[in-house]
Amino acid sequence: MTLKECYDALGGNYEDTVRRLYNEKLVEKFLFKFEEDPSFENLKTALVEGDLEDAFRAAHTLKGVAQNMGFDTLAESSSALTEVLRSRTVMPDSEMVDKVCE
Repeated sequence: MTLKECYDALGGNYEDTVRRLYNEKLVEKFLFKFEEDPSFENLKTALVEGDLEDAFRAAHTLKGVAQNMGFDTLAESSSALTEVLRSRTVMPDSEMVDKVCE
């Protein structure tokens, strides 16, 4: 699978990301670093534990990383989740969480 095919499968914007990061090698480098980013696991853990402060922080970080990497689908779903969690008083519904986890 090529890097572009990977982006297509993830609902990402490959061309915009290459333009922003200047070359494909940097995109590839950060793509592998994305796999190591703990934000997604932190989000899941915080939601299971009902820790809305940590859930907000993790969702917000995930949103930023997804935006920077051009993962448009993930950026949109994590942005919506971030806004629900912003008050730190409302637990998001499972449908919203599932969209981030897809």
